[in-house]
Amino acid sequence: MASKVRQQPPWQAPPTPPPDTKLPPLKIFNSLTRTKTPFIPLDPRGRKVTWYCCGPTVYDAGHLGHARNYVSTDILRRIMRDYFGFDIQFVMNITDVDDKIILRARQQHLLAEFVKENSEPAKALPITLKAFQAYTKKNVPLLSEGVTPEEYARLRSHGDGLQGELPLEGAAVTDQQAKLKMHLKTLDAASAALLTAADDSDPITSEAFFASTGDVLLPYLDSLHGSTIKQDDYAIFTKLTQHWERHFKEDLRTLNCLPPTNLTRVSEFVPENVAFIEKIVEKGFGYVTSDGSVYFDISAFEARGNQYARLEPWNRNDSSLLADGEGSLTKQTTEKKSSSDFALWKASKPGEPSWPSPWGRGRPGWHIECSVMCSEVLGSHIDIHSGGVDLAFPHHDNELAQSEAYWTDGHKEHQHQWVNYFMHMGHLSIQGSKMSKSLKNFTTIREALGRGGGWTARGLRIVFLLGGWRDRIEVTDDVIGSGKSWETTINKFFTNIKALIAEAAESEKAGKQVPQLFRKAEHELTADLDAARLAIHDALCDSFNTSLAMSIIADLVTKTNIYISTNQKTYLSIACIEDVARYITHLIDVFGLDASTTTDGGDRIGWSSALAGSENKDGRALDAQEVSLPYVRTLSNFRDNIRAIAIKQENSLKRELLELCDSVRDNDLTNLGVYLDDREGGQPALVKFVPKEELIAAREQKAAEKAAAEKRKEEQRAEREKAEKEKTERGKLSPQEMFKTEEYSAWDEDGVPTKDRDGEEITKSRGKKLRKDWDRQKKFHETWLAGQKA
Repeated sequence: MASKVRQQPPWQAPPTPPPDTKLPPLKIFNSLTRTKTPFIPLDPRGRKVTWYCCGPTVYDAGHLGHARNYVSTDILRRIMRDYFGFDIQFVMNITDVDDKIILRARQQHLLAEFVKENSEPAKALPITLKAFQAYTKKNVPLLSEGVTPEEYARLRSHGDGLQGELPLEGAAVTDQQAKLKMHLKTLDAASAALLTAADDSDPITSEAFFASTGDVLLPYLDSLHGSTIKQDDYAIFTKLTQHWERHFKEDLRTLNCLPPTNLTRVSEFVPENVAFIEKIVEKGFGYVTSDGSVYFDISAFEARGNQYARLEPWNRNDSSLLADGEGSLTKQTTEKKSSSDFALWKASKPGEPSWPSPWGRGRPGWHIECSVMCSEVLGSHIDIHSGGVDLAFPHHDNELAQSEAYWTDGHKEHQHQWVNYFMHMGHLSIQGSKMSKSLKNFTTIREALGRGGGWTARGLRIVFLLGGWRDRIEVTDDVIGSGKSWETTINKFFTNIKALIAEAAESEKAGKQVPQLFRKAEHELTADLDAARLAIHDALCDSFNTSLAMSIIADLVTKTNIYISTNQKTYLSIACIEDVARYITHLIDVFGLDASTTTDGGDRIGWSSALAGSENKDGRALDAQEVSLPYVRTLSNFRDNIRAIAIKQENSLKRELLELCDSVRDNDLTNLGVYLDDREGGQPALVKFVPKEELIAAREQKAAEKAAAEKRKEEQRAEREKAEKEKTERGKLSPQEMFKTEEYSAWDEDGVPTKDRDGEEITKSRGKKLRKDWDRQKKFHETWLAGQKA
């Protein structure tokens, strides 16, 4: 169990800058203090900021959990660079030497060789069956050892022995339950493929067979032949890492994340790792075991006045976290002085890549990699270190310990603070369980952003901005809906503002003087903008509170829309609304919400839609809307004139002309991404450029609603006709005859029953009811008679 007694050690604030250094009042939530601390860069000028970010372990596709980390980091980096004006040296590593990579590369290599030698499923059946049983034994011990695919299929169909282990539908899923679901999904696919392959009457292709059984074959083949891979056959491993590194970089570009200033790879810093570890050992903070591995000596480190686990001291005894940090290929040894000591250098076993060192062939441990690469590029002190919150312990705590051990000057008391500010990005979770490659409960970035994935790069970034950088975000319909609602609001705002600005510009080109009034309404809107600027500045200074900033932006848009709707029939200050729009455009650029723009000022409003190859006389790229507006305006003016003429007509031509004008608006221009907003009072239509997909979707929705309304109207008409017909049929019956049935045996002069079939007198209460029914039928009959006479 993790200890909750230990507390974080005191944090050393950076040196106070010179009096003439101007710094923003920025505070950052610092994981080293668990509080918001004033940000003071090491640079005495207050300009340069050094920042190291833990990059990916490249062995598989990036998923939305990775997007959460890297997009959130990009948002903070952009705010510091483009809003606060810092010069940032941003270093990111690529982990291309790691236990996960070794296993994945080796397993894929062995599976490829196995498939080559056993191309027919029938030939591969014996080994695949053993792999199936080995996988079941290791990962689903609830099932009996040696279970066959037939037995497994029967057990799954009845849920025997597994009902209590899986979560109820819609309930939160623990990591253990997520792992069990993952393993069962693997076994489901493998058992189905094995059963099909064993049935000669239902053949299965080789491709389908190995696609379904690959996940059980990978670990089994590795257990048989993994040690046969040569230690210096790096190509097997680099083939995997180079592929997924390219994949990762492409994903970052798609997500509009800025590239790092410096990118480092572990495989290119192995000699530096060896030298770094040597110095730690020389200072007495590391020791060598008989197999040639090197471990960090936590006791020796703390004996010199240092504290281990500065980020999460309460987790320092969590055995599961410690084991996960050491990697799945780490050999358990009794030579470690403490179970908490972690590997600096791992002696490579057969089948694992290795490099030379004073202690024998091996490879760097996971934690030392970042310490070495960061120190090599940024030196002994850095301003910011960031990564996912799941890396805080043990990875980042181990980084801190070994780096401070390396850089300490030998004094007994701790006096070297390697990192001043640690920032950890929150998780993205599904049903309470974080997205994870190991749990296979993820959606890849490309799946999410692809056709039918439901996300866009901008939409993802908006959700992360609304959620805050260090908070856990649970993917729900409400979260997705909030992001789409914010984007739609801003989209409509920009569309309307640009249309109003373009209309005013056209008026000026036509020689009309545009009024420049500044009344009470303009004073109020300007005050709203000033208040928003101040509030957003305070929010961003408050540890990058983008959630509040996004809310303030939406509120400013609402106030501006109210100003427009209230004053559009009298006077609108284009200058005032343009000022608001440019400020909001600046913020969306700062937040990275527009992939093709910079924050160098300019005069653009809204999301960009640059037309490739087009420039104005100043060399500035022309916007597609800017190029097409004169032509659209000409058509719009022609349509306005035709509508004005048609409205004055009092003949059949009026309807035909108006229908043609509507068709131009709703069909022809909609298909081109142009919307004409017809206005009252003789004003010309307002030309708006809107993505044609949105316009077409709105048109189709409107048509569907109209069709639904027509259908309801027809159904109501049919119901009325049916009721009228039933009423007519009912009216044909005379009230004197309506009760002449076998149910009664006597009636009065009007035909109302007085006795039932058994000759018993009708009760008083029943008699009243029968009389009411008789009166109602009399009215129906009289109405029917009147209709017959007519």
